[in-house]
Amino acid sequence: MAKEKDKKKDRERDKAATAPVAGKAARDGSAGPTGQHHAATAHGRATKVDTSLPATRPELMALHATARARRNSAPLDSPAFRAAVTDLERIEVRIAAIDRAADPPLG
Repeated sequence: MAKEKDKKKDRERDKAATAPVAGKAARDGSAGPTGQHHAATAHGRATKVDTSLPATRPELMALHATARARRNSAPLDSPAFRAAVTDLERIEVRIAAIDRAADPPLG
């Protein structure tokens, strides 16, 4: 009898853990709580490629290394740290754009 109660509790706990949360999509790719699949939406603002940066991957990788060094040497959450992180973002977006434009695409 006690074992059966434990099994029932385990099943109920497992069912509650896997139950969909209202407004959240299921992580396993199945339909959401409404039973319908929803299209993916962008999170945050759209990214723009900074074309003022160099157009070759080796030059961008050198810039990336210096920006990483600046970020790593700056105090956490300082203006210098934030500026280096912003530079890293711009450089990484430019690298991704170059990789996507390659024939065949890199990555």
